[in-house]
Amino acid sequence: MPDPVPATAANGTAGGARLGRPPLTERRKAATRLEIAREAVRLFADRGVAATTAEEIAAAAGISQRTLWRYTSSKELCVRPLLTYALDFVIALMRSWPRDRPLAEAVSGTRPSRPAASADTDADALRDLVLLTRTEPGLRAVWLQVHHDAEPAFAAVIAERTDHGPDDLEPRVQATLLNGALRVAVEQWAWSADPQPASLSHTIHRALGIARSGLSD
Repeated sequence: MPDPVPATAANGTAGGARLGRPPLTERRKAATRLEIAREAVRLFADRGVAATTAEEIAAAAGISQRTLWRYTSSKELCVRPLLTYALDFVIALMRSWPRDRPLAEAVSGTRPSRPAASADTDADALRDLVLLTRTEPGLRAVWLQVHHDAEPAFAAVIAERTDHGPDDLEPRVQATLLNGALRVAVEQWAWSADPQPASLSHTIHRALGIARSGLSD
């Protein structure tokens, strides 16, 4: 799974991922969504969700409140782009991954290129956001919903590489294991004493290894 980067799918959902470069208008919208997410997390971390207004988020992002509501339906959902991009990228990469190579390699061994400063900024914002999910129920709901929405997309990709349908038990269970490993890995990384952006991939690799080993005897 790649480190967080400054982009997201045009519709902000894991199921809409693709590897091709999106049109300029979509890239601008994605950049605006991400800037809104960064500013929302910064304000939430500073003063809490309840004490932060939509007007303050819009002002920090350099847009009007009316424009803000064109991008999101609630202040909690402002943070979604920080959570969706990595999952979007992984799903798109899994779809294009060679069939003779394990899917785990696509998840843990490849990351998109991006400016180091942006990567560090988004890693810090992601960590702050995941930390906030411990105390802010609204943000926790967004975090869990993002992973819930990603699970059918994981199952569909896994099913494409087998003789199963996406609703069959096998790909659904495998998708749940993959999805859970990714979620817990990011949480473990964010909650560690000294998380570094580069350590996220290592933590994900470890989590996938544990998932592949199955349940203890």
